[in-house]
Amino acid sequence: MARYIGPKTKIARKFGVAIFGDDKYFEKRKNQPPGQHGPNKRRGAKKSEYANQLNEKQKAKYTYGILEKQFANLYVKAQRAKGVTGEVLLQLCESRLDNVVYRIGFGKTRAAARQLVSHRHITVNGELVNIPSYQLKAGDVVAVREKSKSLEVVTNALGTKSNYEWLQYNDEKQSATFIAAPERIQIPEDIKENLIVELYSK
Repeated sequence: MARYIGPKTKIARKFGVAIFGDDKYFEKRKNQPPGQHGPNKRRGAKKSEYANQLNEKQKAKYTYGILEKQFANLYVKAQRAKGVTGEVLLQLCESRLDNVVYRIGFGKTRAAARQLVSHRHITVNGELVNIPSYQLKAGDVVAVREKSKSLEVVTNALGTKSNYEWLQYNDEKQSATFIAAPERIQIPEDIKENLIVELYSK
C-alpha cells in the first residue's frame, strides 16, 4: 500500500499550513520554510504561475494523503463528471473512505483514519472494507466494527470530533451516514482548486 512516510513537519512548513493535523514542531517554525538557512533572497523571489499551480497540487495531494498517479486518476474522473472540475475533484477526495473516517472523528488524523481502514476496523453498510480509497455513495453508513469499538485510538479521537452537515452522526452506534458529497463551501481545506485544473489543462 503506497503512502507518504517522510518528514511531515518539513512538508507542512513548505506550504505554511499544518496539513497533517496538530504539530507542535510546526507551530514553532511555521513562518520559516524548511532548510538550514531559513528564508533567503531566492526563496523570497516571486514564484512563476507554474510554480504556484504545482504548489497547490502538491498541497492537495499531501493534505488528502494521495500519491501522484491516484491524484491524476481522480482528476480525469472529475473532468468527465458533470459540474465544475475543480470542485468535483475535491468532492472525490472528500468522498474517500479514509477521509470520511477522519471527518467522522474515528481518527485524529487522516493517517490514523487510513490505518483504521487498512487494518479492517471499519465497515461500510455492515461489510468490512479495508481500501482507504474506496469511494462512498450517498446513503452509505460508515461504522467502527463491533470488535474494534473499544480501541483507545477511536475513543480518544471521538472526543475531539467536528460536525459536518453532509454526515449524519449516530454516536450510540459509533457510525455516520454519508448523506452526499459536500459542496465546496462545506469543505474547510484551504486549496485553490482552480490552479490545479490550470496545471492539468496544460
